[in-house]
Amino acid sequence: MLKRVIVTEWNTISPEETSKLVQSMPKRLTEVLRLNGDRYTATITNFFIHELNNHDVQELWFQQDGATCHTVRATIDLLKDTFGDRLISRFGPVNWPPRSCDLTPLDYFLWGYVKSLVCADKPQTLDHWEDNIRRVIADIRPEMLEKVIENWTCRLDYIRASRGSPMPEIIFKM
Repeated sequence: MLKRVIVTEWNTISPEETSKLVQSMPKRLTEVLRLNGDRYTATITNFFIHELNNHDVQELWFQQDGATCHTVRATIDLLKDTFGDRLISRFGPVNWPPRSCDLTPLDYFLWGYVKSLVCADKPQTLDHWEDNIRRVIADIRPEMLEKVIENWTCRLDYIRASRGSPMPEIIFKM
C-alpha cells in the first residue's frame, strides 16, 4: 500500500511540549514512500525515542493501532523495552482494541480538524501543503488540547460504563 506521509504527530508530555516538538521538526517532512515496519521502527528509534530521552518516561504510556507496519517484531520488541507494560498495541502487553477509533484522539479529532483547515485554500504545491500543515498544527492551542483530553476521558468513562460496547453516534462538543 502506498501512503503519502506528511506529518506524524507525537503526543508528548503536555500540549506545550507538543507545540515545541512540532516547531523543532526539520523543514522538509513530506516524501512519498512505502511505509513499512523497517521505516516505522527507524522513525521510532531515530526520532521518537531520541526525543523521549529528554523526558522522564516512567509514567508515559505508548498507544498505537494494529497497522501491520506498527506491529512487526522489531518494533514491538523496541516498544516493550522502552515502555514495558505501558504499551497499548496489537501484540503488546495491553492489546489494542479493534475498531476503536472512538478512543483515539488522532482519529476522532486531529486528522479531520487538520485536513479541513489544510485543504481550505486548495494547496497546489508540496511547499504550500507543508506550510499549511505546519501552520495548522502550530495554531493548535494548549486549551484546545485540554478539551480534547477532557473529551477523551468522557469517552473512556462511557466505554467503561457500557462494558466495552461501541459508542453510538454521539457528537461531543469541543
